[in-house]
Amino acid sequence: MTVGDPTPRAVAVTRVRALALTGAGVLAALDLSLKAWAERDLSDGQAVDLALIELRLVFNPGVAFGLGSALPSALVLAVTGTIVAGLAVFVWRTPGTGAPVTAFALVVVLAGAVSNLADRAADGVVTDYLHTGWFPTFNGADVLITVGGFALVLGSLRAPSPRSGPAASP
Repeated sequence: MTVGDPTPRAVAVTRVRALALTGAGVLAALDLSLKAWAERDLSDGQAVDLALIELRLVFNPGVAFGLGSALPSALVLAVTGTIVAGLAVFVWRTPGTGAPVTAFALVVVLAGAVSNLADRAADGVVTDYLHTGWFPTFNGADVLITVGGFALVLGSLRAPSPRSGPAASP
């Protein structure tokens, strides 16, 4: 190794960051593609029944479950943009410091958040297209955020306690 060569740890961190950003980008692009499809093919009010779920086009000016729909769209965009930026910084700064399930969860949540932010930035609303009949209409980004949230909870339940181990003994 010569002076100025990155350490193996630095190379590994760079790879993890690149993989995380690539994964989040691919998942966000997939959801944005599904939203574009829904806007194009379901805009006539038609619904597609898939037994457990129905594809139906709805536009949400608010955030989760339409909360904040009366707020100015610029304010909703600014607040969600700030949250997404904070999440992106957190994902960037924490590669390789936790369990793989935590890294997966953060990437999936970031992907969903970026997708919904990009969708909202285009016209002030988020495109929803998945309808169950008993739950508000949602989209793939919402699924990503929910799955990532559950994975974060599961990861935290499985994580060893910082007080466990030989140092914690009296």
